[in-house]
This record gives sequence, structure tokens and C-alpha cells, in this order.
Amino acid sequence: MSNVNSRLRTLGSKTAGPGHPVYITGEIGINHNGDLDKALALVDAAADAGCDAVKFQKRTPEICTPRDQWDIERDTPWGRMTYIDYRHRVEFGEDEYRAIDAHCRQRGIDWFASPWDTEAVAFLEKFDVPAHKVASASLTDDELLRELRTTGRTVILSTGMSTPAQIRHAVEVLGSANILLCHATSTYPAVADELNLRVINTLQAEYPNVPIGYSGHETGLQTTLAAVALGAAFVERHITLDRAMWGSDQAASVEPGGLTRLVRDIRTIEASLGDGVKRVYESELAPMRKLRRVPGVVAQAGTDAETAAPAGV
Repeated sequence: MSNVNSRLRTLGSKTAGPGHPVYITGEIGINHNGDLDKALALVDAAADAGCDAVKFQKRTPEICTPRDQWDIERDTPWGRMTYIDYRHRVEFGEDEYRAIDAHCRQRGIDWFASPWDTEAVAFLEKFDVPAHKVASASLTDDELLRELRTTGRTVILSTGMSTPAQIRHAVEVLGSANILLCHATSTYPAVADELNLRVINTLQAEYPNVPIGYSGHETGLQTTLAAVALGAAFVERHITLDRAMWGSDQAASVEPGGLTRLVRDIRTIEASLGDGVKRVYESELAPMRKLRRVPGVVAQAGTDAETAAPAGV
């Protein structure tokens, strides 16, 4: 049997897991296109929508970009440049993250990131982030996982493009005590018949002491809401100022208006799920008196019949 308390994780000043509000993260990633003003505007959109956090991605380009791709030229919004120059162009350094950190504190929203290499972990540890995230692509990077484990922070692990055996191995490397697992399908955008949301329940059964969340890359909101109804304790969706902007993740992202609706609807679903105990509500008593023609042989709730014997006995 799992202990409910063992399924709770600390994320800064908040707690994620059963009995707590879904922790909602707006994944900015590199949708800022290397522009600090756009990044801060996305922080504002997430804060205005009521998100708990925003998330970025942090790479050391020389480590994360295969050497044979460095000099390949590509078209970008800033003209034609080599791939390694492009990777530097969309990467924020310490000055930008100090500005992001200050702005998030001002707006009352947390931020954290997916480090793609051990140097990026050391960089993020300069800040008091509530957690670290392992991108699905990094699930098999044992060196990165071991480095993240040493931080002692909650680690959110996305499981897209990964087999059950690979997930089990990653959990063993990280240790289950500090992790939160996210079901994900790593296609951008993902189609509905490949979302396989019931894997949320599969992971809940497989890892009884780990909270299970959902990282979505689909278009539309209803499937993410379904993930919450299935018990996701953490939700992450890519966010953008405009889905038509340049960048590979923009089309699978949610614009500010959609993000506001998503957070609102998640909170409504949370309130509506309840505790699973069937009861007759006070608000039902008047309709019951008005509409129920036959009281029945079993005592009715909220009436004197509760303590009375059935008629004719």
C-alpha cells in the first residue's frame, strides 16, 4: 500500500500530489527566441493566467550540439548563421536569468528549467529554483540524472519517447524519493490518438510512492483537462505569445487567452472531482422534497425518516 504522504513533493513553497492543487507550469522553453522582453512577457502571461511556475531550457551549446552539426548553416529570424551560433543566440546567460528571477519574484510565480547537461545544472544551482526538470530526450542520460540527484531538489522527469524499462532505470538512478514523473508523448504537436492518457493511471499503479503528472505537446486544451480528471498532480504545457511566431515549438503551444482558460478549467475540474464519498448534499434536500414522490423503504437523508423504522414494520 502506498502512503499518501510519500506521494507528495515540495516545489518551492508549494506541494504537489494527492489532496493538493494541480501544479501548473507554463513551458516557455526557447519560445522567447533569445529575446528577454519576450521571455518576461511570457512570465506575465503565465502569472496573469494563474500558473504556479514557468519553465525554461538551459543548454551549454558546445556540449548539447553534436560536433558535426556546428557548422551547418540555417535560416533564422536573424539571418543565415551556423547551427552553433543559432544555439548561442537563443540561450540566456546569467544576466538574463537574474532579470527573469527578479521579475518572477515580483509577479509571485516560480521558475525553473530543464538542464540538458551537467554544466547547465551547476548554472541553475546559482538560483533558488523549486525543482529541476528532465526533458524526455534526457531520460537516458545517467550522468545528468546523477548530477540532478545530488542537488537534493525535486526532479520532474518527463517520460516521452521512453520504454517502461528505460523509465524504471531512470527512476533507479534518480531515486524515487524526490521525483515527480510526467507522462508525455514527444511529438510536436502530438495527435490525440497517440496521447494515451491512460498511461497516467499505469504509472500511478507502477510507482505508488511517486506523484504522476502530465506534460502535453498537443494542440487544444481538452486533452490536458482529461489528464487532470485522470489524476495528474502536475501539468505542463508549452506557452507562446503567438503560435505563428518563428520556432519549432510555437505551433504546439498555448497562447495567453488559452492559458487563462486552461488554468480556470483545471481549477474547476479539481473542485468537481471531490473525495469519492457519496453523500446527499444540503442543497439537494429541497429538490428531494419537491421531486421525490416515493420516499422508499430506506431512510432518506436529512429527514426524520433517517431514524425512523420503515413504514409497516
